[in-house]
Amino acid sequence: MRIGILTGGGDVPGLNPCIKAVVRRAEELGWEVVGFRRGWAGPLNFNPDDPQAREKWLMPLSNAAVRTIDRTGGTVLHTSRTNPSKVKPQDLPDFLSGLSPKAGEDRIDCTPHVIKVLEHLGIDALIPIGGDDTLSYAARLHQEGVTAVSVPKTMDNDVFGTDYCIGFSTAVSRSVEMLTALRTSAGSHERIAVVEVFGRNSGETALISGYLADADRALIAEVPFNVRTLADYLVEDRKANPSNYAMVVVSEGAIMEGGEVVESGEADAYGHRKLGGVGPMVAEEIKAHTGVNIISQSLAYLMRTGAPDALDRMVATNYGTMAIQLLKDGKSGLMTAVQEGRYTTVPGDTCIKGEKRVDVDALYDVNAYRPHVGQVLGKPMYLY
Repeated sequence: MRIGILTGGGDVPGLNPCIKAVVRRAEELGWEVVGFRRGWAGPLNFNPDDPQAREKWLMPLSNAAVRTIDRTGGTVLHTSRTNPSKVKPQDLPDFLSGLSPKAGEDRIDCTPHVIKVLEHLGIDALIPIGGDDTLSYAARLHQEGVTAVSVPKTMDNDVFGTDYCIGFSTAVSRSVEMLTALRTSAGSHERIAVVEVFGRNSGETALISGYLADADRALIAEVPFNVRTLADYLVEDRKANPSNYAMVVVSEGAIMEGGEVVESGEADAYGHRKLGGVGPMVAEEIKAHTGVNIISQSLAYLMRTGAPDALDRMVATNYGTMAIQLLKDGKSGLMTAVQEGRYTTVPGDTCIKGEKRVDVDALYDVNAYRPHVGQVLGKPMYLY
């Protein structure tokens, strides 16, 4: 067997341990593993007629090559948000410049080329590691007859079909550490701290980080908020605090009542614009309403940097091991998953059949804008 592996979408801690686990288990079986560089951009840009393409777009992986990669964050294979089924004409590699969109469309489906590349390289099976965007294209390839087993990763933990995605635990751990550290400045200056966190359209990172750091308030993407009501709450929280400060965690996808999600820039290949900026807007509104000085801080990429924590190492390693075992058993078109605390699998296209969002009724006080976890018995470890 010759296995192709790639990482797509945003980087998270845990990708390297997953790659390492795949390579180790594959070599035990006498299989070969080849990494595609830069996600789906790897097979898209690989020119079978170019002798230099292998060096630029492929990375041979062996036990020696991956021996120490699990000690660092990010991905040694690099990543991108490329979608080979929807490529803009200007983004085509030069050797594919003769392709054009179908009538009435402005994007080009390069899937036939990707399949040609896999056949040229003798790839028997693919293991893509990514979020719902990356894995949705893996599901497309499976429909075209390509053997594939997908692995879910995203610090947002929002891939539908699994309770856990690689990167989530470390992102929460980083956030809790930094929220706690920011208390020193907020308290010293007697300010209100407004801290924006990544999470896209799921408020789980904001909810769990705010819950564990014991922030005064947390705004999640699932519940629109009234900024004046929030400001009044924070003034009360500040007065009740002996150190005379307050803190609110804001999900980047949070929406003010009557407003819209704050986005910027051009949409990527999957139709997503860059989120972020609601935190500073909230900070300005709070200061205007209360007169209290503000600390406005975006944690952003700091949440996904550095080496993975123990839980992300464990899940990533086990997902990689599962992926090889599934291929050994002749399985395809599946995604590794955790459900109710147990490792399992779901169909690979599950990720595009629904949305994973915060259980607001069970975990959030919509009137007080804060986590409310009153019933823990019987819930999964991370509440989900």
